[in-house]
Amino acid sequence: MADKLTQQLTDALARAAAHPGGLPLFAGKTDPGLFPSTAAARPAAQKCVAENLVRAAGTDPSARTPRDLYALTDAGWEFLLAQVNPKQVLEDFVRVLEARRGEVGELLATARRMADNLQGLKDAVARVLPAVAAARVRVPGEPRPSGSGCDLPTRSLTVAVRPEFEPEPAPVAVAVLDAEPDLAAAVLARLADWSGSAGEDCPLPDLYRALSPAPTIGRFHDCLRALQADGAVYLHPWTGPLYAMPEPTYALLAGHGVAYYASLRPEKG
Repeated sequence: MADKLTQQLTDALARAAAHPGGLPLFAGKTDPGLFPSTAAARPAAQKCVAENLVRAAGTDPSARTPRDLYALTDAGWEFLLAQVNPKQVLEDFVRVLEARRGEVGELLATARRMADNLQGLKDAVARVLPAVAAARVRVPGEPRPSGSGCDLPTRSLTVAVRPEFEPEPAPVAVAVLDAEPDLAAAVLARLADWSGSAGEDCPLPDLYRALSPAPTIGRFHDCLRALQADGAVYLHPWTGPLYAMPEPTYALLAGHGVAYYASLRPEKG
C-alpha cells in the first residue's frame, strides 16, 4: 500500500512539475489533473495537500465552475527529486514543451485568420460607405419623389459629348439644384461663426445640428453642393479610414472623395 501511495504521489508531483501554472487536483473527463478522479486516488490526493506538497495557485479560467489549480511547493520538489531521476523530470518537461509548441502554432494561425478577417471587414466598410453616401444623391434626370422635402427649383443644362470615335449621343438634361436662400444664408452664417470661434473647418454633423429649423439631410447636402458650385464654401474630405468616421450619415460625396468638413471660401480682393 505504501509503495502504491508513493507512486501515486510521485506521478502527481511529476505532472505538477511539468505544469508550473498548476493543474486541478483531480482530472476531468477531458481535462488533465494531478490525480485520476477515482476513489483509489483520493487518499493520495489528501496526503499530498495535507503534507503541503502542492498548494493552490489560482483558479481554472476555462472551467464552467471554479476549480482550484495546484502547483508544486518546495516540499513537493524535494519529495519528487528524492523519488525519481532528474533526467526523467527533464524528459517530461520536453514532452510538455513540444505539446505547447503545437498549441502556440495553432493560436498563431487563429490570430492570423482573425487579422485577415478584420482587414477584410475594414476593406468592405471602405467600399460600402461611399456607396451609401452615393445613394443619397439623386440620379440626373430622375423625377423627385413627392413629399420628400427636396422639391427645390431646378434649371436644365445641355451637355454635349465629343462625337469623335464615339456614337452620337442624345443631349442629356442634368438637373442642377438652386440653393434655398434661407437655408443657404443659415449655413453661411453658421460657418462664419464657426471660423471666428474655432478657427478650423466645421464638421458637417456640427453644422447640421446648428441649423434651425433642421432641414432634411438631403436638402442639407444639396445646399452644400450648390454653395460649393457657387464658390461660397469649401467642402473638405475625410482623410482617415472610413470605418473610423464618427457620424457617416452627414458625410456626402464631393468629387472623388467623401466630404466631412466645410469652411467659408475667402473673398478675393
